Amino acid sequence: MTTSNSLSPAVPATEVKQRADARRNRKRILAAAREQFAELGLDVRMEQIARASGVGVGTVYRHFPAKEDLLQALADERFASLAEKARAALQDPDPWNGFRQLMRESARVTAEDRSLSEAMDQLPDLCTVAAEKVRLLELTGELIERAQASGAMRADFTADDVPSLMRGLARATVPHDNGPPAMSWARYLEIMLSGLRAREAEPLPQSGS
Repeated sequence: MTTSNSLSPAVPATEVKQRADARRNRKRILAAAREQFAELGLDVRMEQIARASGVGVGTVYRHFPAKEDLLQALADERFASLAEKARAALQDPDPWNGFRQLMRESARVTAEDRSLSEAMDQLPDLCTVAAEKVRLLELTGELIERAQASGAMRADFTADDVPSLMRGLARATVPHDNGPPAMSWARYLEIMLSGLRAREAEPLPQSGS
């Protein structure tokens, strides 16, 4: 009995090269955009990103038709990384320390990446979409439940509170020309974490009250 194997047609070498070039260009664009946005914020123009990445502006638009598409791709990368941190934190035998480490990483990234800080404040839906793709809120909820079950965390804190805390941190740690000096993200975080410890604390008001 003869068995016939159906083989896929060979991909032309020119097409393979084009695909490889496209992947390299996308990687260069994302790297340049991450640097430009982190330093200058959401006002960066696509032309600036094209110059920084060494490609034509048309190439940037072929990969990312609008600035929001580029920001979404960067947010997706950031939140995927945070989801990995959350999964690692779930392996920590100390539930409070696991939660604290995720919050420290979230706070550091928020404070050091100006575009993400601005996006959390001005484009919250963009960050929500990125977080939902990697189940970050669910993973954070698991960390919170572990910390509460251990008795280390106050019982009325929920994962839904975390985005608002990070937005507050973003506002407090971004320098402004007028007004009080920006607070250190590490100091802000430790004050915030202190309030989440299980102690003789006043109950938290309900959302919206």
